Amino acid sequence: DGTIEYLEQAGIPVVRQQRRSYNAAYIEAIEHYHGDGIVFYHPKGTIDEASLPLIVAELERGADLVIASRMLANSTNEEDDRLIRHRKWFGVFLALAASARWKRGGGPRISDPLHGYRGCSRSFTQDLRLRPTGVTADLEMVHHAYATRARVSEVPVDESEREVGGTHFPTFKTGRALLVYLLLP
Repeated sequence: DGTIEYLEQAGIPVVRQQRRSYNAAYIEAIEHYHGDGIVFYHPKGTIDEASLPLIVAELERGADLVIASRMLANSTNEEDDRLIRHRKWFGVFLALAASARWKRGGGPRISDPLHGYRGCSRSFTQDLRLRPTGVTADLEMVHHAYATRARVSEVPVDESEREVGGTHFPTFKTGRALLVYLLLP
C-alpha cells in the first residue's frame, strides 16, 4: 500500500518481518526497538494518528501497557452504528472473560483486549514471552499485564470504518484461536 516506501523516503528505518504471523510481527518489533517504550500502530485508516500523543503521555506517566480503547464510554467502535455488532460483542466478552480468568487484586479491568494500537514500556516487553506464531499477541499482553500486575492505562479512541481493504483476521478462525488461548494457556 506504499507504507514501506513512504517510511523509507522519510528516513525512518524499516525492518522487514522475517517470520509470518501476527505474533511474530510483535516479537520482531520488540527485538529491534531500543527506546524506553514502543507503540504499535496499525496504519489501516481506522484510528486518527493524532491519538498517538495520548499513548506516549501515559507511557511517560509510568504506565507499562497503554491500550487505545474503542470500548470506553467516551470512545467509538466501528460497529457502534450497526444492529449486529459481533466483533465488538466478542471483544467485550473477551475482556470480561480475561479479567475473570487472570485478574487478581486491584486495578482496572482492561476494556479492549484485542486492539493492537497500544504502547508498552521497556520493562513490560523485557519480561513478555509471546508465542512465536499465531494471532494471540494482544490477548497474551493482557494476560501478562494481569499476571505481573503491570500498570495499565487505556485511552479512548474513535474507530471508523476501514478506508481500504478488509480484515486479515477471519472472525471464526481468529475467535477460536483466542478462546483456545484464554482457556488453555
